[in-house]
Amino acid sequence: MTIPNLTLNNEVVLPAIGFGVYQAEPEETTAAVQAALETGYRLIDTAAAYGNEREVGEAVRRSGLDRDEVFLETKVWINDFGYDETLHAFDKATGKLGTERLDLLILHQPLPGEFDLTVQAYRALEKLHADGRVRAIGVSNFMPHHLDRLLAETQVVPAVNQIEVHPYFRQSELLAYDDERGIRNQAWSPIGGITFYPGFGEYGKSTLADPAIGEIAAAHGKTPAQVMLRWHLQQGRQIIPKSVTPSRIAENFDVFDFELTAGQLAAIDALDTGVRGGPAPEDINRENFAIDVPEA
Repeated sequence: MTIPNLTLNNEVVLPAIGFGVYQAEPEETTAAVQAALETGYRLIDTAAAYGNEREVGEAVRRSGLDRDEVFLETKVWINDFGYDETLHAFDKATGKLGTERLDLLILHQPLPGEFDLTVQAYRALEKLHADGRVRAIGVSNFMPHHLDRLLAETQVVPAVNQIEVHPYFRQSELLAYDDERGIRNQAWSPIGGITFYPGFGEYGKSTLADPAIGEIAAAHGKTPAQVMLRWHLQQGRQIIPKSVTPSRIAENFDVFDFELTAGQLAAIDALDTGVRGGPAPEDINRENFAIDVPEA
């Protein structure tokens, strides 16, 4: 199966669908990533805060694929924000992943209460990009006002903004803001209702059981999860669904042989509740969300 590619604002190309490992325990990550690579995924998204970068790297090595065949992206946690700290975070990440170069390096949160550290961290990403150690740089969970300030104080427009997007939380204004500036939207939790941050924004119902999505799925002979992933793809978003179950990993990948109608896309858009599943970016601070990222 040939997977469509998307082009970033610096001409770097990445697969339209990738594989995420958020909440995957280290002991199950290697097998899950191996299953994903065997299925055909060629983009793996991890993060320092997930605690499984080392296992992702091991899976890539075991796959037998050349390093250039796998697009690797990871994220810097807020504890490592600051210019020198972020340069060192790159060393920690690459040491665990077992690679000298990253395809995409992202700031995990905007850290609004100490945004000067965020700016310094992003300037470190710019340095890594200029030196060729990172092919593209980006951000995650940044809202328009965060991006306004970042763009005013730095030189390189982020290639990616990785954000929570699914039928119950579409973030239409943010999607449009990013599109206007050439920032590729990358959806984490693209199938809302599977992965929640514990203690945040429980919706009370799952997108997987939504009648409107179920009706569309039945019309195409697909599952609700496949319909939601197709919705993202047709609207130009890169997606990183996650699972540790081989059958689900394969199911999430099988989304390129059907197309939703304009009416079906609009019907899914209309399900937006405006309710987050994860914490609001404004609430992220180092006091309450500290994670000590170990050395490689």
